[in-house]
Amino acid sequence: MADPEKFTEQYWRATLTPEQYRVCREKGTEAPFTGEYWDVFADGSYHCRGCGELLFESATKFDAGCGWPSFSAPANSAAIAEEFDGSLGMRRTEVLCHNCGSHLGHVFPDGPAPSGLRYCINSASIKLTE
Repeated sequence: MADPEKFTEQYWRATLTPEQYRVCREKGTEAPFTGEYWDVFADGSYHCRGCGELLFESATKFDAGCGWPSFSAPANSAAIAEEFDGSLGMRRTEVLCHNCGSHLGHVFPDGPAPSGLRYCINSASIKLTE
């Protein structure tokens, strides 16, 4: 993980909008079909909104019909971290940016081949670079 002294509360408040802060730092979830990228399929790379780390590539993005950007694999498995999430009475796997710890979304075992995974990611936590 990157230098934790860089990622202070002051850094997050200056870098993120209130909605991005709610999602990335408070583990929030944006409403389905409302995020900036849920229906965008342009070529490019998706980076962490908080630190710029490369997280996903457009080649692995697919329409899962769930209302959030969905990817079948990260750009690099070392770019993300996974943790158990038992909130809201559910058993899920949370996906975080390995570099800065920002909450990205969750991963589910119902994606397309070959991975069989669906990385369900909040638009507020990523930024597309075309």
